[in-house]
Amino acid sequence: MSSNPFKIVVIGGGNAGLELLDRLFKADFVEILGVADTNPQAPGILLAKEHNIPVTTNMNDLLEDSSQIDILIDVTGIKEVRDSLRHHMQESGNHHTVIMHERISALLISLFNGMMVPTKASDEFY
Repeated sequence: MSSNPFKIVVIGGGNAGLELLDRLFKADFVEILGVADTNPQAPGILLAKEHNIPVTTNMNDLLEDSSQIDILIDVTGIKEVRDSLRHHMQESGNHHTVIMHERISALLISLFNGMMVPTKASDEFY
């Protein structure tokens, strides 16, 4: 097993990703490279700032060298964001980075909490 940390970028700093982001910060095997949200006052953005993690209101800022990202976690629940991330990976020829859907984040948080947590994402768009 590799001892290199998972290099992660989180797209969406609202409440949906806040608990997951908080847990990621506590994991010594995770390196968060950045957090993006269109709202500069989003809870996840503020939490990332507390941890001196780069933040931006333009997710493309974090994708400039996306080949360094192991997992790109999309917790926006917005189809256009998901499509844009996929398009970027295809156009850049990045076959390394995995895009993690919001429903997977919800599954993880649900497992942590022992009960189902709601999301705004729709499975019909995946």
